[in-house]
Amino acid sequence: MKQYHNLIENVLTEGNYKPNRTGVDTISSFSHHYSIDLQKGFPLLTTKKMNGYRWNSMLHEIFWYLSGEEHIRNLREETSIWDAWSNDQGHLETAYGRFWRRYPVPSNKSDQLPGEAWADTNCKWVQEESDGTLVFDQLQYVIDTLAGNNPDKGPNSRRLVVNAWHPANAAVSKLPPCHYTFVFNVQGNKLNVQLTQRSGDVALGIPFNIASYSLLARLIANEVGLEVGEFGHTIVDAHLYAGTGELGEWYEENLSEVQKRVNSVEDKTEYSEIKKWIQSTAPPEQNQGEDHIPNLLEQLSRESYPRPELTIAETELYLVSPEDIELHNYESHDGLDFDVAE
Repeated sequence: MKQYHNLIENVLTEGNYKPNRTGVDTISSFSHHYSIDLQKGFPLLTTKKMNGYRWNSMLHEIFWYLSGEEHIRNLREETSIWDAWSNDQGHLETAYGRFWRRYPVPSNKSDQLPGEAWADTNCKWVQEESDGTLVFDQLQYVIDTLAGNNPDKGPNSRRLVVNAWHPANAAVSKLPPCHYTFVFNVQGNKLNVQLTQRSGDVALGIPFNIASYSLLARLIANEVGLEVGEFGHTIVDAHLYAGTGELGEWYEENLSEVQKRVNSVEDKTEYSEIKKWIQSTAPPEQNQGEDHIPNLLEQLSRESYPRPELTIAETELYLVSPEDIELHNYESHDGLDFDVAE
């Protein structure tokens, strides 16, 4: 996929050496944007293997988001993707779907600042939790508006925003949302979605984000009777993990040479030569898989296969299950190992 390969190359050639909270150093670059036409097939990356357990993990994660759950007890049966950030009971300090479906709003007038306006229990999208707190279902508000079931707004609204960021939560959470807000926008009969994320692990996270929100766009479009349009993606801090200790220091000292070599590439096969040069010159990894750059160069050396197709059972959104979604004609290169920096 050209957009993803351009992202790798741009971060690598424009980025700066940047330590961070994980202890694994990065090459980091500011503000990248691209869009993908979802009419041209499903954008599941083909320059590394992403079907099998990876695909299954992504499917179950997106349906976990849709459920609005704040725990991963059910999700754990299919994937360990959130285990590192949950407690023994499976609760997360931040859960995307919890804010999508159950965003907290002031329960009492005394909790509001003078002059503020908040929806209350007279609003169809506000519900009262068992402990008396009020929550707003952002996703259902968007769906009803797109479907023409919101008497105050219609599908051409420019306010179709779903927000997973709560400042008071983010201030103390182990891992506040990376992909923190998305906006739907209708053009003609096509539903587009724009995702913005504050932080993007280019090797591991971004391919999943592209697939997840492209699938979400399809699911919502099917629910409201629209065609799917484009997936737009903005990443504020896009980064490539580059190892720890002496290896991280090597990238800091040799980044200009790496960038010079990448900028001079005229044929895809030359990316493999840069990978070999790094592996023969740089100190060895302390922990296998922490340096993502060699295998990202491997991806750049590979030709993409045609995009696969997706079929979704015709049923209501909240009745769709992972088993109702089928991937067709997916062909990819071999898988590549990248470790998560926690």
